[in-house]
Amino acid sequence: MGLNLQLLLKDKASVALDTAPFIYLIEENPTYIQFVEPIFLGISRGAIQACTSTITLIEVLTKPLEENNTELIRKYSEIISDSANLFLSDVDREIAVESARLRATYSLRTPDAIQLATGIVNGADLFITNDRGFKKVQDIEILILDDLI
Repeated sequence: MGLNLQLLLKDKASVALDTAPFIYLIEENPTYIQFVEPIFLGISRGAIQACTSTITLIEVLTKPLEENNTELIRKYSEIISDSANLFLSDVDREIAVESARLRATYSLRTPDAIQLATGIVNGADLFITNDRGFKKVQDIEILILDDLI
């Protein structure tokens, strides 16, 4: 049975977002839009503060740039860069050190460690992803979107 999204977000002041939720929202993925839309609505209304890494920007823009899809580039750039309640975090020294610790502890790939470290360093209560590889992490609560189905 799926988890209740509203119950999971109820006590969360701040969330960190992996790349997948952005893709599901912008590309209106029929399986996940029902779960990610309320998250982004909460962010846009200021009910939830969110952060993501510049890694997300790299990951979401690569394919649209390859395909010269200016509309998709615009949509991703707007949602990631123009939201008052969504912080796009650069990889600074603190995030780099935390990423290295996470890589050493959990054998994560560098981009995954950076995404997670971004949430931890920025004080997120929850990391939202659809990558089951994060389930082993104990440093922050992990929400796998497939668990909501």
